[in-house]
Amino acid sequence: MTALIDHAQQVWDIPGGIHPAEHKELSNQLPIQPAPLPARLILPLSQHLGAPAEPCVSVGERVLKGQLLAAANGLVSVPVHAPTSGTISAIGPQPFPHVSGLPAPAIVLDSDGLEQWTTLQPCPDYRHLEATELLEKIRQAGISGLGGAGFPTAVKLTARAQQKIHTLIINGTECEPYITADDLLMREKADALISGIDILVQLIQPDAVLIGIEDNKPEAIAAVRTTLSERSYSLKVFPTKYPSGGEKQLIQILTGREVPSGGLPADIGMLCQNVGTCVAIHDAVVLGRPLISRITTLTGTALARPMNVEALLGTPVSELLEFAGLDRKQLSRLLMGGPMMGFTLPSLDVPLIKTSNCLLAASRDELPAPAQALPCIRCGDCAEACPASLLPQQLHFFALGQQHEQLKAHHLFDCIECGACAYVCPSSIPLVQYYRAAKSEIRELEHKQLKAEQSRQRFEQRQERLRREEERKEAERQARAEKAARAKAAQAEASSSSAAAGSAPSSTETAQIDPLKRLKIEASMTQVALKKAEKQLAIHASSELQTQVDELRIAAEAAQQALTAELSKTPSATPPASTPTADDSALKKAKIDAAMLRAQLRKLEKVEAPSSEQAAERQQLATQLEAAEHLLASLQSQAPAAVEKPAESSELSPLKRAKIELAMRRAELKKAEKALSDDSVLMALRNALAEAEHALHAAEDASGKPAPELVRTDKQPLDEATRALKTELAFARADLRKLERDDSSDAAVLAAARQRLAQAEQQLEAHINN
Repeated sequence: MTALIDHAQQVWDIPGGIHPAEHKELSNQLPIQPAPLPARLILPLSQHLGAPAEPCVSVGERVLKGQLLAAANGLVSVPVHAPTSGTISAIGPQPFPHVSGLPAPAIVLDSDGLEQWTTLQPCPDYRHLEATELLEKIRQAGISGLGGAGFPTAVKLTARAQQKIHTLIINGTECEPYITADDLLMREKADALISGIDILVQLIQPDAVLIGIEDNKPEAIAAVRTTLSERSYSLKVFPTKYPSGGEKQLIQILTGREVPSGGLPADIGMLCQNVGTCVAIHDAVVLGRPLISRITTLTGTALARPMNVEALLGTPVSELLEFAGLDRKQLSRLLMGGPMMGFTLPSLDVPLIKTSNCLLAASRDELPAPAQALPCIRCGDCAEACPASLLPQQLHFFALGQQHEQLKAHHLFDCIECGACAYVCPSSIPLVQYYRAAKSEIRELEHKQLKAEQSRQRFEQRQERLRREEERKEAERQARAEKAARAKAAQAEASSSSAAAGSAPSSTETAQIDPLKRLKIEASMTQVALKKAEKQLAIHASSELQTQVDELRIAAEAAQQALTAELSKTPSATPPASTPTADDSALKKAKIDAAMLRAQLRKLEKVEAPSSEQAAERQQLATQLEAAEHLLASLQSQAPAAVEKPAESSELSPLKRAKIELAMRRAELKKAEKALSDDSVLMALRNALAEAEHALHAAEDASGKPAPELVRTDKQPLDEATRALKTELAFARADLRKLERDDSSDAAVLAAARQRLAQAEQQLEAHINN
């Protein structure tokens, strides 16, 4: 790379670059002028890169100059302060200086003309402060970069907190045509500039400080050199070339080093700050003033008096242009920024913001309308002009084809959008616009992909939580079922012991009933667990759930085989004639047990849509009832003359068993139909139901009882009010049960659901009684 020598200090050249007409003489002839105080200020909440600030004032509130209006909302954000004293008149969407023309959230401040300051906290002796205190003062002052995209300064100063910054570079280049704001600032505020640099040196402790200024600013160079007489900072002057003011390009010019592709200057131990940012740091620390104004260039041939003004942030652009003598008849285009990287403003109502370094009011002759774009002739001029050593022609073709991976592979995001490629293009292709659009598309796609990945992770985590919760609940159900089975077994054993006190019980039969009951319970529980696991597998298939279903299916088949084998061993329910007679106490207890089980089973059978837990409990109760009635029939058949009509009792026992068997088969079929089981399973259950019906008919014929007389009664239709009240009661009961099953339900919500159910019951009862 070619080395250029200036004032015995070495500087380097950058690849590419152009030399457009500067037109800086339009606005650098007058000193900085104070702009008039506007009657109304519009302060957007997002005047920087990052999250918009959060308002901390309300409409109608009176504020003082420098008072905090909106606090930083997150790490990459800066606060907004009142540029003058007055009253907050609105908070909401307002015109915003953006190429889209869309409004943005803002605070509107009506000035009272008093310029009354809030209490400030100046710190001229800042050298005793810790680095964290200095950084906090810069952060609370609302300073963002005043020479580029507006990145929060405090965040930039800590971007690589773990890495040593050995070189601090101060950017006084201002290479864009027409703009002279930094030029005039260095001429008139060189002392404040050097003071701001001193604060940065105190904060980051660099080994070297380099100040870079192009050689087309002799007055600024002289002022800075005079102020630097007592400091060891290096002032480097180099030839004018666009875009030497780019951060990476300036580092290359001053040090000869290049920032890696996709990296930051801090990656190579360097930090860049604009001269305007340094002055703002001086005002924030030494004077205690937040960033409420900036120097802006007002230029263009449509203005009678081009100049640089120090204007309050939020000042409407129209008022600044009127102050500079705008001729609306000559105005063809109004740009914020320079002709290379600026953008056309949608209207004159937008406000001045922290990144507004120039307002270019150009006439038609000065900035003619762009020519019609022609096909690319592959001349290669764009590649020669690119300061980032990219291939603009290839990037253009990839952008047209939306080949995002190729764009990233060719380092699209290293493009600084300087416009040099479009400036030299003989086909007048707006290359930069294509690059900006492609960058936006890629960022949007990456954002969507990130959101999709986060959603996927949240879904998987939720499914895993649900699976663990189901496993926990299933384990608790099994534990409860086992506990109940042990309790029933102990109760049956106690009953057998009490029966043995009066007469010798049928110990053989008792020994046969207990294992049979246990096997039925195990078979029922494994079937319920298998159905639950199959439902989970149907919702979200996974290898873990498939393994669990296979294991449960094997366990269910084993339990069913054991039950079948036990049933084949069990002798007839009819006790032999030689069976000893049971005493009254055992018979009475057996009757009570059977009645209690029958009542519990009927209560569960009334539930219209039972849960899986209720279905399992109902199956378990049916099994226990069958065993209890079997024992009761056995004891009744053993009873002597004290039991009336023994012959009839022995005849009724098969009839009851047939009825119970029919009810169980019918319940199993309904459950399978609700679960949408396979046709083969449904066919087997229907055949079992038909066999149970035939068995019941046979038992009824054998019992000798007359056939029941069918009496048809017409049900009175429900009136609409009763139907509505019953519907509300059903919904209230269902909602309450759902909340009670959810362990995460809020107590207040549960209380409200119980209150709703109680009100529904009271309203229905009152309606029926009336």
